[in-house]
Amino acid sequence: MRWRGIRFPGKGHPPVNPLLRLKRYSPGPAVYLFGAVFLVRMVALRRLTLTPFLLPARGDMYFYNDWALRILSGSTEHLAFYGLPLYAYLLAGFYKAFGYNPFVPELIQGVLDSGTAVLIYLITVHLLSRQDRDLGLSPKTIRVGAAAAALAWGFFVPAAAYSVILMPTVWLIFVFWFVTGRIVRRETPLPAMEALFLGLLIGVTAMGIATILFLLPLLLADCLRRSRSQPRLRRAGLSILLLALGVTAGTSPCWVHNYFVARDPVFLSAHSGINFWIGNNPDANGYPRFPPGLHAGQAAMLHDSITAAESAAGHPLKRAEVSRFWSTKARLYIAAHPVDWVKLLVVKLRNFWSAFRYDDLSIVTSLREHQVIWPGLGFGIAATFGLAGMFVVWRKSTAGRWVVGAILLHMAALLPVFVTERYRLPIVPGLLICAGFGLTLLWQSLAERDYLHAVPYLAALGFALIVVSWPQKNPSLWALDSYNSGIQSLELGREALEKGRRAEAAAGFALADAKLTRAFAYVDDNAELNFALGELRQVEGRIPEAKSFYATTLQIDPQHERAFTNLGLLALDEQRYGLAESFFRHSIAVEPHNAKTHFLMAKALLAKGERDSARGEVEMAIALHPDQPEFQNLRSEIISDARP
Repeated sequence: MRWRGIRFPGKGHPPVNPLLRLKRYSPGPAVYLFGAVFLVRMVALRRLTLTPFLLPARGDMYFYNDWALRILSGSTEHLAFYGLPLYAYLLAGFYKAFGYNPFVPELIQGVLDSGTAVLIYLITVHLLSRQDRDLGLSPKTIRVGAAAAALAWGFFVPAAAYSVILMPTVWLIFVFWFVTGRIVRRETPLPAMEALFLGLLIGVTAMGIATILFLLPLLLADCLRRSRSQPRLRRAGLSILLLALGVTAGTSPCWVHNYFVARDPVFLSAHSGINFWIGNNPDANGYPRFPPGLHAGQAAMLHDSITAAESAAGHPLKRAEVSRFWSTKARLYIAAHPVDWVKLLVVKLRNFWSAFRYDDLSIVTSLREHQVIWPGLGFGIAATFGLAGMFVVWRKSTAGRWVVGAILLHMAALLPVFVTERYRLPIVPGLLICAGFGLTLLWQSLAERDYLHAVPYLAALGFALIVVSWPQKNPSLWALDSYNSGIQSLELGREALEKGRRAEAAAGFALADAKLTRAFAYVDDNAELNFALGELRQVEGRIPEAKSFYATTLQIDPQHERAFTNLGLLALDEQRYGLAESFFRHSIAVEPHNAKTHFLMAKALLAKGERDSARGEVEMAIALHPDQPEFQNLRSEIISDARP
């Protein structure tokens, strides 16, 4: 029976369920999961636009953003890369196409991060589906377990934070698990053309984050594995050859530039040497603890590493020579202290699996305090259930061993250097896959009252809980978040003060005071923390306290040039020009290439009446930073005063 094209069941026919008809056109769980996670990410991005964090002002985010702007202006150096360039060039491309707007790349990162949730779902479904014959898992149980793993990624707090800021972490995670997923879902060796494509993808991604190269052993093993048809060795050899060709072609923009343009033998970036030294030195603690002479922050650290290496050599160095200088120091330390180095590796392993969050940017805390991201899961929960799940996956699923292998390979990539929250974030999708697998099998065992099969998983869960929750007792580590949050609040207060928003500035300084005081309660012998408190007291007008903190800074670190500079500024304000000159000279002796310090020295000398010396200092400042108007104005003032 039909009416206007709509068919109704007649006599003897079962009624038509419209939900079943709609189900035929349903896009499927993967699309719904993508939409759900994308909605969560877009809410966070919308909230980010209402905070000062959309435009980066410091740290690694500023490093990439500033590099992208310099690329757009055409002021690039013909030197070997000292920092992986891909993300900076991606940002420059987005800015060129859409204008200077960080919202666009962060929007695309939200898409990629939602795609990672889909990959988690698809890989988990595949692993559980291969078990349904032996374990009797229903399709609904499989989908629910896989969807729970994917949604856990959507509400994983560090993932939410790093998806909405200008950092390349999201890109690495998506490519990492896309490649791993291609391996997991295959039952035959990697075909030659796919090996070429995946090699090219890994090579390109390595120009942004080089740790993805540690996936290559997984791909090599995939090329060599046997299938039921026993493929010939020649086919495996062709796949390996094309894989190598793909990686070589993918990384070619870096090594071609370094070898043939800069004429410096660097494969990707020359900053690997300083990272190796930071991770392997007498003061190393498994996290990025900077040795004396190196300041925190990527831009400052890279600059310090070059100047320190050149000062030690006594002449300018190529980037490869700088890298070799630091890596040689690290190897000499390892050779001289093998036992201490093995202990350090154990500490790095503990740090890698610890529930303690060492977020060197403190971006997670900052975004939570500004209510940009919602509360959710942390690494401790993912690692506990993920470690237990890895044990079950290894025992129950041959395909799942590729996931376990990917996790372990990424861990191996970090052991030569150091561990941070963003560095270990790429393993979390694998941990969630393993957690979903293990919890689904546990649910099945409990539902069937097969308690004996649940015992190994519960034992692994207990062991994982001990490993992950092992306490972190170093007080300086607990001070990190408070210190970074205090620095951010201090800078926001300064910006508000410069714009005349005094109430907002006062609130920023009050929050900075609370944060830095809390950090000081954990550790009071840190030079940077004492310096930050000195800056806060200086901007608040509490000059005697500021001087006291600067003096303490110099007692801890006698080469802290910014403390000398700030003391010189205070002396300059007090018209104690001789004392100001003394402080500025100490600062210049430590950092001779700081244009601002030469400019301040010129002001002090001019106030003393030493015009010739003042002109020499301001000329030095202009040579170092020629486009600074106040430098040019001071030179004009000195010249005009010298005329009869």
